[in-house]
Amino acid sequence: MPDLKQNLNLLVHASQHPKQQLEYYLHQGKKVVGCFPPYTPEELVYASGMIPMGLWGGQAELKLVKSYLPPFACPIMQSTLEFGLNDTYHGLSAVIIPAICDTLRCMTQNWRFGVTSIPMIPIVYPQNRTSPASVDYLISEYENVLVMLATITGNMMSEKSLCAAIDIYNRHNAVMRQFNQIANNHLDIITPKVRHAVNKSALFFDKKDHTQIVESIIEQLNQLPVHPYQGKRIILTGITCEPDALLDIFEENHIAVVADDLAQEGRQFRTDTPEKGGGGLKRLALQWKARHGCSLIHERGKPRGPMLVKMCQEYQADGVINCLMKFCDPEEYDQPYFEADLHAAGYPCLTIEIDPQNHSYEQIRTRVQSFCDDLTLQYLSCCK
Repeated sequence: MPDLKQNLNLLVHASQHPKQQLEYYLHQGKKVVGCFPPYTPEELVYASGMIPMGLWGGQAELKLVKSYLPPFACPIMQSTLEFGLNDTYHGLSAVIIPAICDTLRCMTQNWRFGVTSIPMIPIVYPQNRTSPASVDYLISEYENVLVMLATITGNMMSEKSLCAAIDIYNRHNAVMRQFNQIANNHLDIITPKVRHAVNKSALFFDKKDHTQIVESIIEQLNQLPVHPYQGKRIILTGITCEPDALLDIFEENHIAVVADDLAQEGRQFRTDTPEKGGGGLKRLALQWKARHGCSLIHERGKPRGPMLVKMCQEYQADGVINCLMKFCDPEEYDQPYFEADLHAAGYPCLTIEIDPQNHSYEQIRTRVQSFCDDLTLQYLSCCK
C-alpha cells in the first residue's frame, strides 16, 4: 500500500502531466471526453461509460489560436483552444463546452470549425435559475448531450447508470471537502502547492480511483499529530491559482491556504446533486439551480462577499487573496462587491492578476510580501 508521500506525489504528478493521464486511459481502451470549465455535467459522461477529463489549458506558446480569439480573451480558453488546434488533445472522443460566459459562447463555434477532428457538444445553461421552466429546459439540454454521447458509445445511458454516477460524484465531493478540512491540521505537509495538486488532480482521474487515493491520504494524515502552524492563514478566491511558481511564493512567505473559493478547486466540490427530487436528469438540473457564490452564475444580490466573510470566520483566516484571472469580466464585476464586504468585516484582501502565460512573478512576489507585512502589523496592533 502506498504511503502518504507516495500518494501525494502521485496526485502532484497527475496535476502537472494531464496528457499522461489521458494516454493512460486510452491505453486501457477507454474513451475519454474533454470537459471545459467550469461546470460540465461529468456525471453524464461517466454514466455513458467514458472518462470525463477537465480541460483547463496551461502554459503554451500561443500561435494558432490567434486566428480564432482576440488577445484579450480568457487565457484559459486561449491555451485550451491552442492545445486543440495543435493536436495536444489527440485521442479525445469529444469535448463538452458549457456556454456560460462570453468567451465560452464563442468557443463552441471556434472549436467546431477549428478542431474538426474532435466533435464538440454544447450546453447552454439557463440564465434565470429561479424560474421553474429552467429545470425543464436544462433537462432537455442534458437529453441532447446524451444523444450526442450515444453516437460515440453506440448505447444510450440508462437511468440506473446515471444514478450510480451521481452517487460516485457526491461521494467524491464529500471526500474532497473532508480532505480540505483535515489538511488544515497538517499545513506543514499540505503546502499551498500540494493542496492545489490534490484538488486539481481530480479533473484528470476516474472519480472512483481519485476518491480511493484521497481517502488513503486522509487516513494517513489522521495518524499524524496536529501541526501547530505559525504562519499566515489565507483563503483564495477566483478562477484558478497557478502555476506552481505562484504557489511557491505563498510558501516562501509562510502563507498557508486554509480554504478556497476557486472555480478550479473548491467550487467543484461544494454542491452535491440532491438525493431526491425526481429522475437523475432532474436531480442534476436541481444541482445547477443550487450552485451559489460564483461569478459565472446569475444570482440576485451578491452572496459571494458574505460567503467569504463566513469562511474567514470559520477557518480563522487572516485575509483573502483574490486570484483575478486576466480579462475575466465576470470576476472583475464581482470584485468591488466582495472586497467591500470583506473590508467591512475587517478582513484584508489582496488582488493579484493570474495570467497562465506569464513567466515572471517578481511583481506578485513583492505585493505578497507587502500583504504579509500588513497582516503582521494588523495583528500587532490588535495585541496592544
